[in-house]
Amino acid sequence: MNRYRMTITRAVVRTRSCDPMLPRLVALDVDYRTDSVVAACVAFDDWSAPTPSFEKTLRSLTPPPAYEPGHFYRREMPYLLGVLALLDENPDFIIVDGFVWLDEGKPGLGAHLHEALAGKSVVVGVAKRPFREALALPLLRGISQQPLFVSAAGMETGVALEAVRRMHGPHRVPTLLQRVDRLSRT
Repeated sequence: MNRYRMTITRAVVRTRSCDPMLPRLVALDVDYRTDSVVAACVAFDDWSAPTPSFEKTLRSLTPPPAYEPGHFYRREMPYLLGVLALLDENPDFIIVDGFVWLDEGKPGLGAHLHEALAGKSVVVGVAKRPFREALALPLLRGISQQPLFVSAAGMETGVALEAVRRMHGPHRVPTLLQRVDRLSRT
């Protein structure tokens, strides 16, 4: 876990409607701006929940590090770990915007997060666009003909796909995944 540690200087933390119970599930997302980075966490107690138990954001008031081609996870990981550190304990399931496994079984963002957490949380990747030969299953939701791509570490990918299928909302992207995306952009 230490290889992903990074100090987020002058961070601003915002929490909304804290529930004292440990969340079973969280969805995470990160948004990069020219001069800062925002990591968002939306917690919920059931895959089909329509509303979050609570939301947290972590804003770094320093510019993001440069993107390294082929090493996206290095840029994203400190912010994901930072917002997870705001929780009392690790959730059972973490949903990330991206892939767990890339082509030829190479670890993606989700696999690196699963490893950084020593396997204490299941990590499910939900990507909106395909990535070469990534090890992910396509999932059609709503009336969309464009699939989401689901992958997982710590559970069978088919089980993860069915869990994402059950998530609340009539659209391609489930309600709470839309929410965490919007929250990271605030």
